[in-house]
Amino acid sequence: MATSQSYVRSDSMELLRSYHQNPSVKLRNELVQLHTGLVRKMAHKFSHQCNEPYEDLEQIGYFGLIRAIERFDPSQGYAFSSFAVPYIRGEMLHFLRDRSTLLKIPRRWQELYNEGQKVRKELAELFGRPPKDAEIASKLKVSVQEWQETKLASQNRMPLSLDATVVHYVDCQITLGEALPCPRTAIAQMDEEERQHLQGAICQLEEKPRMAVELVFLKELSRKDAAKNIGTSPMTVTRYLQKGVNDLMYLMQAQAIAANS
Repeated sequence: MATSQSYVRSDSMELLRSYHQNPSVKLRNELVQLHTGLVRKMAHKFSHQCNEPYEDLEQIGYFGLIRAIERFDPSQGYAFSSFAVPYIRGEMLHFLRDRSTLLKIPRRWQELYNEGQKVRKELAELFGRPPKDAEIASKLKVSVQEWQETKLASQNRMPLSLDATVVHYVDCQITLGEALPCPRTAIAQMDEEERQHLQGAICQLEEKPRMAVELVFLKELSRKDAAKNIGTSPMTVTRYLQKGVNDLMYLMQAQAIAANS
């Protein structure tokens, strides 16, 4: 299994290098196929915490993956997955913010949705089965699209109960409350994401500033010992550190903007 994963990573990096040198739709599509797991994992995580269908979240996530592929620079030497995850996550958050439950829906849609619920009940009694959207729309004298948009907007503004079942298995059910991470787990996940972002930014630094940052801040060496490892003076190490920190602040800010734009 480890050998297979190493082969996939190696193949992915070769394709990323080829795409970086000569972008093409064919290569981009191959890279998307190779990294579908990143999108599906994130879509699965978000689908347990909102009303949006998994398929919609997955579709949106691919936009983030494509943006990451287009912006990734293989020469920097860091993992593509660490670079891509913030883009994928950012696109999904953007999508969910656009459909935020805090937004008010038009009064017409509220009235139409309430009327639609009455019609649904009447048609269910008449047909002896749940009515289709087309049948409800016809009774309401609106288009199927307008009814579906009304229904979706109304559903998304309703708060979910923590006791609502979000996953069904043969022998058990998982509620939203059980699917949501506990505060400690959420903090740990945020810390890990920040660590990955920081590591990705460190890898983008110039060689000497990167070495200085890693030796002094990560390995906790003195500037004197760091200077010996780099082959320079402690004063020069100080200059490398200043440059490294300034560049890191710029890179981390750029990552945050890209993830949320």
